[in-house]
Amino acid sequence: MKRTYLLLLFTLFITISATAQQATYEIPNRSINSNTLKTDGLIQPHLDEFLKLCKKYDIDYTEKLFKLKEIAIVDSLEVTPKGGTLGMLVRDDQHQVEKIIFSWMTLLDSEILKVVAYHEFGHYFLGYKHVCDDCNKIMAKVNSSYFDIAKDWDYHVENLFINSPEYLKKQGLAQN
Repeated sequence: MKRTYLLLLFTLFITISATAQQATYEIPNRSINSNTLKTDGLIQPHLDEFLKLCKKYDIDYTEKLFKLKEIAIVDSLEVTPKGGTLGMLVRDDQHQVEKIIFSWMTLLDSEILKVVAYHEFGHYFLGYKHVCDDCNKIMAKVNSSYFDIAKDWDYHVENLFINSPEYLKKQGLAQN
């Protein structure tokens, strides 16, 4: 039974990996060597929606977007029977974020991928640190149930933005 489950999981991963497209996000007026940000096709819709929300809440993302080289799904993040790292910001030698990466494990469910994508984008574009250990919020260090967040998605996304360090700073309400 265990082998059958692992074989099924492996087959699913290979199928998803084989069909994932590499999308590019065109960045206007970029003055660096590259004019594109490499973005995994499965992440692209979440990035597009997140950036629309940044515009809605008047949060400037352009400069940070220009600095990114890649947003990708990888198989190199640590996974153990007790859990693992589902996403992270990768920094260069000057400690500047250059990539946002997601574990292949996020592909097991579209709701997990969406919550983890918004979590990592929240770190990078909205200036968040983790807000709690496990509190059923997008910016929690650990989420016991991504599905609870997904059930009330609009509420959680609105709170993500209106309580973000970047939004509060724009409103003159930044916490010290």
